Amino acid sequence: MPSSQTRPTPAPLLKPGETVVLFDGVCKLCNGWARFLIRHDHQRRVRLAAVQSPEGQALLAWAGLPVDQFDTMAVIRDRQYWERSDAFFEVIGQLSARWQPLRLLRIVPRRLRDWAYDRIALNRYRLFGKYDTCLLPNPDHEQRFLKITMPFVAKSEN
Repeated sequence: MPSSQTRPTPAPLLKPGETVVLFDGVCKLCNGWARFLIRHDHQRRVRLAAVQSPEGQALLAWAGLPVDQFDTMAVIRDRQYWERSDAFFEVIGQLSARWQPLRLLRIVPRRLRDWAYDRIALNRYRLFGKYDTCLLPNPDHEQRFLKITMPFVAKSEN
């Protein structure tokens, strides 16, 4: 099982058992990963949030991760979060059996996996490019993204 960090309180904004993937919303590689998850997570086990969004910022703060420097993907569920290669394996574990052979890569020692992950993450803009702003989800994919819902407050009449 991938190594996770545990927090004393459940993650905000998530329903019990709900999994969210935090990704860099301006990174072309990261957006490709988000599109991959939308396309292949047929059971809708994973939700998405850009780290630059209010939802992403709240979850980063909850996990004690930097809110202004985005060098890793994070996966959050309940009181746990995973980073780097462990986050990748946690997400793959949520996908159909077709993708499970990728989990065999866990036999590679974590230090080596994370070293390779860091090399790509730290050079992702140079290697894959960057958008000027976070891309907005397509309307048919919008429900896949975590959103803060504000409660309706009726205005009093004066």
